[in-house]
Amino acid sequence: MVTNSQIRAARALLGIKQSDLAEWSGVSQGTIAKFELGLRTPFAPNLAAMERALEEHGVIFLAATDDRGPGVCLAAEGSAPDADPSGSGALEQV
Repeated sequence: MVTNSQIRAARALLGIKQSDLAEWSGVSQGTIAKFELGLRTPFAPNLAAMERALEEHGVIFLAATDDRGPGVCLAAEGSAPDADPSGSGALEQV
């Protein structure tokens, strides 16, 4: 299960707002905001939808290990399923 910090960090890596994630995932912006602040845990389908939406835009969620906590990173340029090789800006790589 992804953490609130991972969702917030993933948005920051992509440079998107909560409203963008809400649109991509079908989860309300209020639910996303409350989760990121640690005020509530979304129902499992909503959490999965947020995770899936971010992964479709190039985010890789990293599980915690003995040496570090959970994290996020971006897939190599061009490897995200929705990456736009035309350079039209449909998906901005950061």
